[in-house]
Parts: sequence; structure tokens; C-alpha cells
Amino acid sequence: MKASRESKLEERIKALTKFHLLIIDEMGYLLFDSEGAHCFFRLVSRRYEKSSMVFTSNKSYGEWGEIFGDHVIAAAVLDRILHHCTTINIKGEIVTG
Repeated sequence: MKASRESKLEERIKALTKFHLLIIDEMGYLLFDSEGAHCFFRLVSRRYEKSSMVFTSNKSYGEWGEIFGDHVIAAAVLDRILHHCTTINIKGEIVTG
């Protein structure tokens, strides 16, 4: 979002498309505002079918609309992410104390 405000978004997205693998950890830990959701969609779209991405999250795909604050953008992001993906669902017990 900072890059967008500084008119450097395209430059930053281009830099992030150079990596062979981009890891997005804890998807959904922080929510996106409208501008952030659009910026993230642009990044995913640019990397789509060109480079690998790994996402970790404790949110189901059905909850991603809440993460982006927009179910349409969430569906578009998920469409690109899930097209050539392998989903690994890990469930475990929460251990306390």
C-alpha cells in the first residue's frame, strides 16, 4: 500500500515476481483493507502460472472473504491460487501449559 501511495506499486510487484517462490505466512492474521486487497490481488495475478507461492493460514477458504473484506476479490485470488495447487490440511491438538 505504501508503494501504491508513492506511485511505485508496479515496481514493487515486479520485484516480487522475480522470486521463484513467495511464502505468505499466517494468511488472515491481519485483515486487508480495500486498497490492500486490490494490491494483493495484483501481486497474485502477476505471479499466476509463472511462479510458485506457499500460503499458511488457520482460516478455511470460505473465510477468505472476511480476510479481504470483499468476497469477490477473495474468490478471484482463490481462483488463481487454487488452479494449480496442492492443499495440505494439517489438524492437530492445541497443547497448553
